[in-house]
This record gives sequence, C-alpha cells and structure tokens, in this order.
Amino acid sequence: MADTVLPNTPSSVFFLMFVIFSGAAVIATLALYARQAMLVAYILLGILLGPWSLGLVTLQDAPRIKDIAHIGIVFLLFLLGMNLQPRNLLSMLAKTALITWVSSMVFAVLGTLLAVSFGYAWADSVLVGTAMMFSSTIIGLKLLPTTVLHHKHAGEIIVSVLLLQDLVAILALLVLKGIENGGMSISDILISIFSLPLLAAVAWVFGRYVLLFLIREFNKIQEYIFLMAIGWCLGMAELAEYLRLSHEIGAFLGGVVLATSPIALFIAESLKPLRDFFLVIFFFSLGVSLDLRVLPDILLPALLLASLVLVVKPYVFRWLLVSFGEKPDLSLEMGWRLGQVSEFSLLIAVLAQDLKIITATASYLIQVSTLFTFIASSYIIVMHYPTPIAVSDRLRRD
Repeated sequence: MADTVLPNTPSSVFFLMFVIFSGAAVIATLALYARQAMLVAYILLGILLGPWSLGLVTLQDAPRIKDIAHIGIVFLLFLLGMNLQPRNLLSMLAKTALITWVSSMVFAVLGTLLAVSFGYAWADSVLVGTAMMFSSTIIGLKLLPTTVLHHKHAGEIIVSVLLLQDLVAILALLVLKGIENGGMSISDILISIFSLPLLAAVAWVFGRYVLLFLIREFNKIQEYIFLMAIGWCLGMAELAEYLRLSHEIGAFLGGVVLATSPIALFIAESLKPLRDFFLVIFFFSLGVSLDLRVLPDILLPALLLASLVLVVKPYVFRWLLVSFGEKPDLSLEMGWRLGQVSEFSLLIAVLAQDLKIITATASYLIQVSTLFTFIASSYIIVMHYPTPIAVSDRLRRD
C-alpha cells in the first residue's frame, strides 16, 4: 500500500487531523484493552501510518506535524510553571541540584561506553551518552497524578529534577546551534549567559504590572482570560526563542509568573484539553519520524542501550534519593518515573545529525533507544504506580 502513495506529496491539514485523531481513537481503545499507556499507542500509530509503513503520512507531512506538535510541549511547560510558586521552585531546585548532576554524569558515562563498545566513533559516543542523561518531562508529568504534582513531596522532587535536566538539555542545544553558526562568538556566549535572567525579569515586571492587572480587571469574562493565557504563553515562548533560549523556557517562565494569580487553577484547567490535543500530535510525530529501514543496523545496540537505561536509572535515582534521606520505596517509585530517555534527546539527535556532527546511524540509535524506553517505562509506570491513565481503578488517580 505504501508504494501507491507518492512519498513527497503533502497531505491537507484536514486529512492529517483525520488520520491522527481517528486513528488515535481506534488504537487507544486497543491499547487500553492491552493494558498499555495511550501515549505508546500514539507512537505506534505514527510508525504504522508513517512514510516507511502504510504511507498515509508522507515525508513532506512530517515537518509540518512536528511544528504543530511542538506547541504541545510549550503548553505542557506553561502549565507546569503555573503549578509552581517562584519561592518553592528555587527551594526545590536547590535540594535536587546534586542529585541531578551526579545521576546525569553516571548515565552519560554509561551511554558513552556502551556506544564505544559497539564501534561508534568518540564524537558519536559522547553525544549518545549526553542524550542518555535526560528523563522525559512529558512522560514524567503526563503519568504523574495531579494530587501528587500539587501536594506531595515526591511530585516536587520529580518536577525539580526534570527542570534541571531540561535546562542542561537546552544548554546542549544552544551549543549545537553555536556550532551550526561556525562556533559561538564571545557575544553569543554573553547572550546565552544573560538572556535567561533578562527574560525572567521582563516576565516578572510585565506579568506583575500589566498581565495580572488585566486579569483582575476582567476576570469574569472567561473567554478573555482564556485568550490572554494563550497569548501570554506563546508570546513568552517567542521572546525566549528571540533571545536564543527556547520556546519551552519562555513558556515555563510565563507560567511561573501566572502562578501567583488567584485564578491560576482555572487557567490551568482551561488549557489542559488544548495541551492534550497537541501532545497526541507530538507522540504521533515521534512514530512518523522513525525510519524503519535503519532498524536492522541499530536494533541490537538500541535494545541494549534502552535496557541499560531502564534497569540502571531507577536504582541510581533510588540510591541518590535514599542518600538524601528519602524513604526507599518512595525513592524507587520516583526512580521508575524518571527511568526513561527524554524528548530533548530526540531533539539533540536530530539537530546533531542535521549539522553532520554525528552519523545518521548514531542519531537513529538515540532515537530508537529513546522510543524503546518511552514504551517500556510507560508500561511499567502504568501497571505498577498511580497514574491518571491507569487501566486499573485501584491505580487511577488525577
């Protein structure tokens, strides 16, 4: 069937939305009967309908889907910021900085050594190791019950570890972008250093004296509040991108500013369906981007790399958290919730390949092993710990 579809012929946006959401509805039903997380179903749907399988989604469709899906990550970080008061955020980050640094170094070394053992060049191996440092913000938060996120100590630790990892991942992306421009000049380095506090200051001043004033002035008009929240989120994201940071950092800071608003909870609840809409597209796009033709070359190392991450990460986090006084059982649960590779790893792999810093084989090794950890980690968490999408009534929490 794939041969009958022109691989470079783009589809209409309406057809893409039909394929994604009608297909997702069907495969999500099958996933629930199979006791599998729905986000895994979205990835598998992308693989099934992508250019290397049935071909309903073409090669030219993939970049458009990725652009649309990226908005889901932006909204996710925005809503995360709204759940965190600025003072609590700084306190949390200070507590988990050492845990994040030590765990990241352990995973980086292990990933690098495994890649070297399979004959990859050192440049490839170092980037493979770098990609293994991070845990998935989307999976970590998507499978974390709202009650745990808002009111439980475990939620605070998981969120702060993920945030610190995301900051490191964004720094890695900035370095790669600097290489793209022929190396980072002194001005580029200074911009990278000072742009984050500058963005935070602009967000705080504008949010405190303009945005929150307007929200209080018209808080009875729900449509206005909804539009202001979306405009603020996307405006901060675009400003951050202009300052050479990232959309995600800007959206997160915008959410933190709104966290002090008395109607932050209403805004968060209003935007959740919009976030979920784009996240379905995001996970679908992951499956679409996977080139199945390279699987024979990387399947074994990808399985070993994914297995190493899935086995080692939970127990490294458990050891570190227990060392800082956390309870062993709770520490292991947090370890499993952080026990996968990150969507930022996918971005690093794709960008590094585009810049010819690493080979295509190494890039696909990162991508395939990341997808394997997404699938396995989601299944483990859904089957053993409370989540909003658990198939068991005993474990379903929101």
